[in-house]
Amino acid sequence: MATVLYPGSFDPVTHGHLDIITRAAALFDTVVIGVYDAPPKHLLFTTDERTKMVEHAVSHLSNVKVRPYIGLTVEFARKVGAQALVRGLRMSSDFEREFEMAMMNKNLAPDVELVSLMASLEYQFLSSSLVKEVFSLGGYIDNLVPKHVADAMKKKLRGVKEIGSLEKRSAQETLKEREKLINQSARGAARKKD
Repeated sequence: MATVLYPGSFDPVTHGHLDIITRAAALFDTVVIGVYDAPPKHLLFTTDERTKMVEHAVSHLSNVKVRPYIGLTVEFARKVGAQALVRGLRMSSDFEREFEMAMMNKNLAPDVELVSLMASLEYQFLSSSLVKEVFSLGGYIDNLVPKHVADAMKKKLRGVKEIGSLEKRSAQETLKEREKLINQSARGAARKKD
């Protein structure tokens, strides 16, 4: 039985990711989606949230499992019994980065192969980072991610806005309190002069 690992941060999972997952699921007996716990980038969602969103998105694929992980990807691949890593390639810049990672992984684990799937044409431009950027600027993302992911992003943004308005309100209240104390101190100093 061939088992492969498709690792990534999936912050958030996009239709591009799902395209690669679905195609890999048709090619291999078991596909393990590895949700990387601590990538060196700003995350919108926690590891648990990302894992649950991916699980929901692939629930219709019986041969796909979703697992969070930390540490070296090739070590996790060995742990889950994967013979190969699956990666999606969008454009030439992806190739350079993926080639570099593949050579390092081959150095670390010569027994773990790499299978690269070309992204479908409609997803060549799509990345989680771009989705987050467009979303943060008020752009439409519902056609780029599953509905439950778009809903989670909207909920997350509402929470950020509420926190922002609380912080703004709190800052305004703090300024008013400081102004009041300064005025009281000034009045007290003026009384002492009299």
